[in-house]
Parts: sequence; structure tokens; C-alpha cells
Amino acid sequence: MRTIALEEHFLTADLAHYSDPTRSLAQPQIWKEAERRLADLAELRLADMDAAGVDVAVLSLTAPGIQAEPDPQLAVERAREVNDFVAGVVAANPSRFRGFAALPLQNPDAAAKELERAVEQLGLCGALVNAHTLGVYLDAPPLRVVWEAAERLDVPLYLHPANGFDTPHVIAGHPELIGPMWSWGTDTATHALRMVFGGVFDDFPGAKLLLGHMGESLPYSLWRLDSRWDWHRHHGVELELGHPSEYLRRNLYVTTSGVCDAAPLVCALSALGSDHVLFATDYPYEDINTATAFLAGAPISEDDRAKLSHLNAERLLHIDQ
Repeated sequence: MRTIALEEHFLTADLAHYSDPTRSLAQPQIWKEAERRLADLAELRLADMDAAGVDVAVLSLTAPGIQAEPDPQLAVERAREVNDFVAGVVAANPSRFRGFAALPLQNPDAAAKELERAVEQLGLCGALVNAHTLGVYLDAPPLRVVWEAAERLDVPLYLHPANGFDTPHVIAGHPELIGPMWSWGTDTATHALRMVFGGVFDDFPGAKLLLGHMGESLPYSLWRLDSRWDWHRHHGVELELGHPSEYLRRNLYVTTSGVCDAAPLVCALSALGSDHVLFATDYPYEDINTATAFLAGAPISEDDRAKLSHLNAERLLHIDQ
């Protein structure tokens, strides 16, 4: 069965300094090995893919990437450079690689134009955004121009975690909770809910949001979100569809990246439907062989396994069979 993996990270030497905050979260020897694989887009990566049975990897710039650049003009230049680079990697090996664009959201109009260029001229599959951009989230009104472009181009925006803009008080004094083990998931789930309550999906009902890590716990929370929305003061917010879960079932797609566990997979399939769950490995931060073994052995139907493995990705990302 063909296998397409959607959250497969890379890093170039020119952009490595952006990842210093992420580097500080990992054990030194583990980061050293991850960095070696992040930089390799040929022999080592292809060997890992072959050994694990991954046919196509959709490449994305690792966190925080362009989102961490404080100079808006430099962000625009760096995004163009890295997107040209990814397109070159894909062109050199089109049967094995596809790519997500990086976006300079520091300049919304330039980001929308870069998304258009990346999709229409470079053949990329959409874009991946690493959390906030200098404290600006994807529900911000100036970024509506980016959502308009994504909806028009019929490509998803993949929201990936990165370091938070600040540290919640409850985590203070517990740095072990900061990062991918815990805080990144809650930050990213909250970021996604900002788009629901901020009206992004009312303005752009055809928009497609991708979340990794089995949806950052959101599929588990749909009933509770709806129940408490009925109970809660809305503080001036009204939802055209009535309940938060309706937007998440319509606009949200999730991948299995970094979560090789049957219980959350079954939950995601039940909550969102099998057309909204896709396979990813979170390479090189998670073991690629573990991810494909999980996909092969998960207690799901063969029809759903085919959707996760490749059919949903082919449809959502317009990847040829």
C-alpha cells in the first residue's frame, strides 16, 4: 500500500539559527542526531524512508523557521529562498518528495503572494506555519488575505507547534513541561480554537486547517466544547454554524505525527471521520519505523488504513497517484 507522510521536517544551514530555542529543549546527543537527519534530503533520508516503507515525504521547514524572523523584509526573502530550495529538492526526486511552503506572515500581503507562487509556480502542496509569528496568530484580521489565498488555491495550512509567545503561569517553575511533551500541544489546540471563535472559518468555509499529533487533543474534546459553548457567556462571539465541533468536523484535518497509539487514532477517526485523518511520522523527531509499523498494525478497517496511508493525502494535497 502506498504511504505518504505529511510532517517530515528539514533544516538548512542558513536557517539553522532559528532553531536554537528548539535545540535547547532536547538532550544534546538526541538533537545532534536529529540535526544530522534534518539536513539530509538525499541518501540518509531516502534510506530511512525505504527501510520504513514511506513512499512520499511532504517536506516542511522545522520549527520555528520563518516565523521567528523579526525583520519583515528578510522574512520575505528567506521564505522565497527556502521555498525555491524545497521545490528544487522535489524536482530532483518527484516520485519521493513533495513540499509545504514557508510563509512570511510578518507581511500578510507578501505571504499571500508567496503562497500563490509556491503553489502555482513551484508546485508545493500548501504551507506549514510554525505557531505564532512574533506573537501574531492565524486568526488576526490582517492574515485574512492569506486564508483567502489558501481557500482559492484549495490547499491546506498546516499549523505546527513552536515555542509559545510566553509561558503560562501554571508551567512556571516546571521547564520540563515546556515544549513538545506538553505545552506545545495545548498552545496549538488553543491557536486552532482562536480560528473557530475568531470567525476564520465563517469567512472562509472552504479553508482547510491541518494539525499534527492526532489533532493536539481536539478530537477528544468536541462534546465538551459544544456543551460549554451552550452554557458559556459568548462575550459577543456568535458562530454561524452554532457549535465549535461543526467547524472542526468541517475544516480540520489531523495527522498521526508523533502519536503512535491506537486509542487517540480511533478517537480521531470517530470524532472527525476517516476522510479527515492522514499519516505522518514527525521525522526525524520520532522513529519512522515505529510510525509505519503503527499504521500497518492499527486496529482499523482496511478502507480506513488506505485513506490514512495515501488516499486522503492524494486528495487534500493534489498528489498524483
